[in-house]
Amino acid sequence: MRPVWSIPDESTAAIRVAFGRGWDVVSVATPGSSDGDGGGGSADAIRAAVGAEVYMGWGVAAPVVRAGGSTLKWVHTAAAGVGGSLTPDLAASGATFTNSSAVHAEPIADWTIAAIGYCARGFHAAVRAQTHGAWAKDAFTDGSVHVREYAQLRVGLVGLGGIGRAIARRCAALGMVVRAVRRRPELPRPDGIVWVGNQGEVARLASESDVLVIAAPRTAQTERIVDAAVLEALPEGAHVLNVARGELLDEEALLTQLDSGRLGGCALDVFATEPLPAGHPFWTHPRVLVTPHVSAVSSLFWERETTLILDNIQRYLAGMELQNIVDLESGY
Repeated sequence: MRPVWSIPDESTAAIRVAFGRGWDVVSVATPGSSDGDGGGGSADAIRAAVGAEVYMGWGVAAPVVRAGGSTLKWVHTAAAGVGGSLTPDLAASGATFTNSSAVHAEPIADWTIAAIGYCARGFHAAVRAQTHGAWAKDAFTDGSVHVREYAQLRVGLVGLGGIGRAIARRCAALGMVVRAVRRRPELPRPDGIVWVGNQGEVARLASESDVLVIAAPRTAQTERIVDAAVLEALPEGAHVLNVARGELLDEEALLTQLDSGRLGGCALDVFATEPLPAGHPFWTHPRVLVTPHVSAVSSLFWERETTLILDNIQRYLAGMELQNIVDLESGY
């Protein structure tokens, strides 16, 4: 378990108080996996789940669900991604499953705005010049490096959940024109977004985007949703950002477009294989920014996560609907 994702003692204490007398709250100290969708299948976690009514962890492994058996009524993951938790055991348990997607939205949206600025202001070229000790002012002033202001950009969002909406708010506030696609385009359109289409219209979205941001959950329907055809639909000089999962993007097709010089560049926080293998072309490509799946990192995570958990405990004890319920059929 990485330190930033390890639950602090004060959060554990607050959870105990929220459940109140009559509840036995067991804290499992054995480190688990906090990467990606999480793990949570340690021997200690499995033992703690036996006879449990509520289970909270970083991911919900199938052995944990089986250990909980018929007593398990609510399971919660501190991760936003749920693909690793959506097992037949979880579906068969009948337990309500909640995640933490909204908790991660703010820092991921901040990362996205920073990455858009990196791309729009030609920082790819600036970093490359710096590594060679080159004063590359001519490239920025003769038009060789294409530089844009935020207000000139059209942003396309693939996905309009909590993360997508947080990105959209920031982009619109900075003067960008925002369009999006999502699974249910008939839902009310958030403020600041000029058009919302369905997932079958990703190529249309790309054709009207200077920056394409992938922010959808990974499901059977979204794997490689940004494929070669979508990338080819992007205008020349466009940029691609991925804060979702690597499987949503055809990475080989992206490399082809980057190598041809048609695309301006990309910023990638997630990859089909993680860690990104040594020697992968992304590491040294002059128009690729690599961050190691850290867009959600924030010192405010446990403050937000604890607030979500405590609110849901109150709701659970009162028999009310919980926040962030995952639709097991749709996968998010």
